[in-house]
Amino acid sequence: MAEAKLAPNLPDWMLEHANRYLSSGGTDGHMYKVTLPQRGEITAPALLLTTTGRKSGNKFIFPLFYGTDGGSYFVIASKGGAPQHPGWYQNILANPDVEVQVGTKKLNARVRITAGEERLRLWNKALEFWPPYADYQLKTEREIPVVVLDPVH
Repeated sequence: MAEAKLAPNLPDWMLEHANRYLSSGGTDGHMYKVTLPQRGEITAPALLLTTTGRKSGNKFIFPLFYGTDGGSYFVIASKGGAPQHPGWYQNILANPDVEVQVGTKKLNARVRITAGEERLRLWNKALEFWPPYADYQLKTEREIPVVVLDPVH
């Protein structure tokens, strides 16, 4: 199996962030700070999600903002409000076993897609660490998925 590599077609800011995260072993990049128009400065926690490509079988790394819920992590499949789901989301539907790096900590996890009350509760928590998710939802017809990453021990 080939070494995991950064996902193709990442925006430049995500590429730069992921490279900093990887090259530091997670000591730099865990907290992402940015200043956005109309939002001001936001500092959000970021993890690296490694999925298995649904077509290629290759491992791809995606930097994503995350929240915690109990002993699990959760991420938002927003793609900035694009009409289609992000590639990593398509990958996890095909193979729910993933690798996660949070800061310097690495773990295996299994993903599950939330629904109903759990989705709403986690969506609201996500708006606390990354308020632009609300703007993304307004831009798209699809309900943006909330994905839980349950550690596998």
